[in-house]
Amino acid sequence: MGEVFAGRYELVDPIGRGGVGAVWRTWDHRRRRYVAAKVLQQSDAHTLLRFVREQALRIDHPHVLAPTSWAADDDKVLFTMDLVRGGSLAHLIGDYGPLPPTYVCTLLDQLLSGLSAVHAEDVVHRDIKPANVLLEATGTGRPHVRLSDFGVAMRKGEPRLTEADHVVGTPGYFAPEQLLGAEPDFPADLYAVGLVALYLLTGRKPDSQALVEAYTGGVPPTPQGIPEPLWQVLGLLLHPDPEARFRTATGVRKALASAVELLPTDSTAEQEVIEVFDQIGPLPPGFGPDGPEGGRGAGARRAAGAPHGPTAPPTPSSTPSPSDTGGFRLAPPAQETPPYPEQPGTPPTPSPVQPQPWVRSRPYPAPPHTGTPPTPSTPSTPPTRPYTDGYRPVSAYAAPPAPVPAPAPAPVRRPGPPPKVAVPVLVFALLCIAVGVWALTRS
Repeated sequence: MGEVFAGRYELVDPIGRGGVGAVWRTWDHRRRRYVAAKVLQQSDAHTLLRFVREQALRIDHPHVLAPTSWAADDDKVLFTMDLVRGGSLAHLIGDYGPLPPTYVCTLLDQLLSGLSAVHAEDVVHRDIKPANVLLEATGTGRPHVRLSDFGVAMRKGEPRLTEADHVVGTPGYFAPEQLLGAEPDFPADLYAVGLVALYLLTGRKPDSQALVEAYTGGVPPTPQGIPEPLWQVLGLLLHPDPEARFRTATGVRKALASAVELLPTDSTAEQEVIEVFDQIGPLPPGFGPDGPEGGRGAGARRAAGAPHGPTAPPTPSSTPSPSDTGGFRLAPPAQETPPYPEQPGTPPTPSPVQPQPWVRSRPYPAPPHTGTPPTPSTPSTPPTRPYTDGYRPVSAYAAPPAPVPAPAPAPVRRPGPPPKVAVPVLVFALLCIAVGVWALTRS
């Protein structure tokens, strides 16, 4: 039997874990229904500021999973949202591998619909990836996508909570301009949508570095396994230059709708039935569809003198691993090393610095149409590990299986935001929590 949080939310069982909080299936005693609750795990000022930002986001859209309420009890806080049972796009690829193009277009259209509502609020998501695109458990019916996890999202114009040489998000889904230290903007979200599309079509996480190199001479030809009309949209969506991409999610939806009309319909792959299963699983003992069984809810335990405050529940071994979202320090500009040792008394000759193909100041040439896709050069660093193994890539830009990674270096604790930013926001957060606790005690 779970603990009761703030006299209202009864934590049932953990269903996920993110970078700053664990997600629990929770019984809401006031609304008499199950919800998902994200409980803050850390209590430092930097994490609290991000948590306050996320819970303050209110977007009412059928394809957006945003917080609906929040509560505080002692030194712990949580916010709640709808309970989505069908898993994520990563689960779907794990079950079926590469998806049919028309099915992918349906998923992308819904994702872009939700993203357009987020951008309409002047919010940049900054962490669009398959694991953050959830699915309702619709079975074999039409899929229903929900864009989730706004933990690192920020409203344009708000002060950043990271230093200038840090980039926030998930490795492998950064837009090229993010790695150059550009301010968060909508085209970076659209670039991530393009990477998600490649992931759905190929069944493997794209090699983002090889993809950028393929655009050296312009938009590359259509990769194998992707229909030409669909690549006309994705090719612009994945352009390394943000000025050459689509500017809005609505514009991508219009282009995608035109491409769907040109897709072939006689493919045998389109006949495969895709079923979105319930990924959460049954309720633990003591809980039923209508809440706690046997009258052993929050009121019964308070009457029996049982503690009703939140405790630190043990985390089962079956809880999903933590999110790979985080902040990463940008590497300093590489220094050129002379190929031969310097001779005494000879001044060194600086080698010319080659401009990167995605720098904004460089114009991009017209895309060649040679009919043969360019061969991506070998990346200088190992490609990122795909979500699922065992699927053969069908695209020239799908990453090969990655070797066993070396042990990660010990994390370096970076300083939090400056006091002039942290103190006002922290005071505002504590004031909100105090008002919420006061309102709960009055109700």
